[in-house]
Amino acid sequence: MEETIGVTEAAQIPKQRGEQLLDSAVRYAEERHWDVFPGTWLEAVDGREQCSCGDTACPAPGAHPARPDWATQATGSAVAARRLWGKQPKASILLPTGRTFDALDVPESAGFLALARMERMDLTLGPVTCTPDRRMMFFVLPGAAVKVADLIRKLGWSPSGIDLVARGEGHYVAAPPTRVGGQGAVQWARRPTPANRWLPDAEELISPLAYACGREAAAARARR
Repeated sequence: MEETIGVTEAAQIPKQRGEQLLDSAVRYAEERHWDVFPGTWLEAVDGREQCSCGDTACPAPGAHPARPDWATQATGSAVAARRLWGKQPKASILLPTGRTFDALDVPESAGFLALARMERMDLTLGPVTCTPDRRMMFFVLPGAAVKVADLIRKLGWSPSGIDLVARGEGHYVAAPPTRVGGQGAVQWARRPTPANRWLPDAEELISPLAYACGREAAAARARR
């Protein structure tokens, strides 16, 4: 898998090559039993990278679904994944949430703060991605999206007052080594390993994540 980003370690952005994407998509399906589907990709237009969707103002160039029926296109078959990326080797790797995992989406600064606290608490972690737009995705058991708001309230926070979003059914996340425009590549903050095959429940991670997001929200208010 891709290199892991340490809590204080700067990320090295790898080049995105077709064979890396194909091999990674096949591994996700084969080794993790994750559903995968190919998204858009980056194309060189007049010396600049542009999303294959053709929208010059695309908010996620090269990293969003290429077709409206993406949910039915997603596959957990390594053979099917090889065929899909064989047709379009530059396609981004997208993983639907709400199936084998949900994702807790937080700002990168809060995510690394929470990650350090979780390690001190010796919590069991699943894979965690770091995106070029400075977000972190903590993979947890499916079902998180329907209960996270209540869990946040029980901790004394307002769900609308902190930047913590649960991605479940109907959503997706981009997987390494997908590149997003000229911003860089999605990378692993905690890569998939045999040790984290069994994902934690959202309840196990929500306290340090909500605390870190709450601290960041308070700091942002104080700066205004």
